[in-house]
Amino acid sequence: MSRISESDERAKIPEAVLVRPVFGVGLSPGTLAGQIVSERTLFVFLRHFGCIFCREAIADIRAAKEADPDYPDVLFFFQGSATEGRAFLRRYWPEARAVADPELELYDAFGVGRATLLEALGPQVLKANRRAKSKGHSSGPRSGDIWRMPGIFAVESLHIVWSHSPSHAADHPDFAGLRDVFSPAT
Repeated sequence: MSRISESDERAKIPEAVLVRPVFGVGLSPGTLAGQIVSERTLFVFLRHFGCIFCREAIADIRAAKEADPDYPDVLFFFQGSATEGRAFLRRYWPEARAVADPELELYDAFGVGRATLLEALGPQVLKANRRAKSKGHSSGPRSGDIWRMPGIFAVESLHIVWSHSPSHAADHPDFAGLRDVFSPAT
């Protein structure tokens, strides 16, 4: 499968990635391209479901989306089966749409890599752990590749117009401000 590099901002998502059949939660049968139902979509690659920062990210994105009617469409990607995804999202965001990627092929295609020891357990992560706990989040049972980093891509007209490459496992952008990375709505 084609891979998108960090230098590909404003690059078209490769056809090989778009025509890949996908399954998951709240999706229409078909390809990845068929899941892009809006001109402006955030692709959010989650860490494993037991990760406190995965839970925090979903809650923060949900709050931003519910507060802003112009917030872009959100499509999550997760490690694991559709059954695991449904069970997890039923608790955190029942209406969410999410692509199951148990083999991590889409993670790899979008360049969402694995964490180093410092990126996964360094001082910034420990500080962020307190932040997430103060919001009421907690860790759960480990699942999937616990070293896989998160990733966020703003997709507009099948082009990546912005991406967030986190410096550590808990590095989240300002989710409420993400709609500003897109071209103004027409």
